[in-house]
Amino acid sequence: MATTHHNLVGLARVSTDTQDLQLQLDALTDAGCGRIFQEKVSTRSKDRPGLAAALDYLRPEAGDTLCVWKLDRLGRSVKDVLTIAEDLHEHGIGVRILTGTLAGSYHPTGEGKFFFTMMAAFAELERHMIHQRTMAGLQAARAQGRLGGRPTVMDADTLAAAQARRAKGQTPTQIAKALGVSRATIYRHLTDESA
Repeated sequence: MATTHHNLVGLARVSTDTQDLQLQLDALTDAGCGRIFQEKVSTRSKDRPGLAAALDYLRPEAGDTLCVWKLDRLGRSVKDVLTIAEDLHEHGIGVRILTGTLAGSYHPTGEGKFFFTMMAAFAELERHMIHQRTMAGLQAARAQGRLGGRPTVMDADTLAAAQARRAKGQTPTQIAKALGVSRATIYRHLTDESA
């Protein structure tokens, strides 16, 4: 692992408003981060404004490295961390982890490349396992006479009611509201019928 840190860009993250970023901010400042992005993001939110801003700011040509206090601050799940690590690798951005089991600096070249290679391997393994579980679940459902996929909201009776309302001159918005389905569903099914 290289000890040169080039230009460190920090990312501090907590999951709730009651948690404090100060410990992470102090550690990132002490590590020499010239710029630190912050976010307070619920574990259920997919929106990561601090991470997005940091990734936009990072410049591979300048040798920038994304710095986090601990690996779990990079992502909320193994899948998140793997996806972010793959993205950093593809863009030639290094990552530095200040504390924890994987503390160190990793760059997409040299010795640090092993870290990214392992992350990519874990990501591939996780995708394969998810695919296998999905296929097994679908096969089990078919064996019980069920089909996979999202259930339709437009059964034959609902479609007949929609067609009758359309024939009476009701708009798709009125039909959707009356039947308790989305306008897009009405448009899709009525267009399919007329085609």
